[in-house]
Parts: sequence; structure tokens; C-alpha cells
Amino acid sequence: MGVRAGVVVCITSFLLGSLFTHWIADSLTLWKSPVTDEHLWTAALYYSILTKGPVQILYVLFGIIILGGTTIFWSFNDLEAGNLMFDGGSIFLYGVAVIMYAYSVIPNLMDQFTTIPPYHMKDAFPRLLRTPTLDLASNHLVCSVALTGVLILQAGRWWAELSDGDDDEEYFSEKVEDSNAVEDTKSMTPLVTTA
Repeated sequence: MGVRAGVVVCITSFLLGSLFTHWIADSLTLWKSPVTDEHLWTAALYYSILTKGPVQILYVLFGIIILGGTTIFWSFNDLEAGNLMFDGGSIFLYGVAVIMYAYSVIPNLMDQFTTIPPYHMKDAFPRLLRTPTLDLASNHLVCSVALTGVLILQAGRWWAELSDGDDDEEYFSEKVEDSNAVEDTKSMTPLVTTA
């Protein structure tokens, strides 16, 4: 089970890191106020560069996503109480991130940013691209928060299992001490001899 949890944490961390690379564009549109045309052009150019990358990168990304989902489901299949709670929540959050990315981010990128109109940084940003640019940034944020939730749930599962293990050790050590005390009292009983 430790290997499965390690695989889930590594894959989730990798996916989270790949989402953090979009911070270059997302920070300009989500966290800098007011959002200027220059910020939107920078973000749109970044997203346009992403669409021109080799398609094999997407295949590798999908393979990693499938491996992560399979590992969480495999761990969930143990049907232990901790797995049902922590892995069930992880499956939900992982699924939210995957669905959001597959049905919102990728189609938005491919539909809107494969070609952007020629521009200068001081030109007005096209209204048709404003909403998709802001949507991409907010969708990346939703995916990042969901994957962070997966990491938190996996850490919580590890901590709960660690705590359960400590309780079991204390219980067994108390039982051993109690049985040793009973044996000691039996050996201390005076022998009654009749003369």
C-alpha cells in the first residue's frame, strides 16, 4: 500500500507542477488588478505557444493521468475504512481536475488559441478572446486546488494510519505488561505446606 500511495503522491505532484508552469500567464489575469490588455496579450501568447507544442506531450500527460487514476482506484479497492474515506475523496478531487482539464481547458486552448490575430502589445485585446483567456486561468486554478486536495487527503490518510499503528502498539504493549504482571503475581503466591 505504501508504493501505491507514493505513486499517487508523485503523479499528483507532477500534475500540480505542470499546472504551476502556467502561472506565467495565469498570475497576470487572476491576481493582478486591473487586468490590462497587455496582461491579456501576454497570457494569450503563452497559451498560443502551448498549442503549437508536439502532440506527444499530450499523450505522455494522458498516460500519467491514467496511471494516477488507476492507482487511486486500485488503492480504493482494498475497502478499508481509511481507504473509503481518504481515497474516495481523492478519487472525487482527481476526477474533478481531470474532467475540468479534458472538457474545458484543452478544448478552450485548441479552439481559441491555435491562431491569435497579429498584434502589438499596446493594441486593444479582442473581446472574443477575453473570456476564454480568463476562463483558462480560472480553470487552471480549479485543477490546482483539486490536486492540492488530493495531496492533503493522501497526507491525512498517512497520518491516520500512522496514528492507528501507534494505538495498536500501545494496546499490545499494555496487554503484554498485564499478562506479565499476572504471571508475576502467580509466582509470588506463597506455597502452603502442611506438616
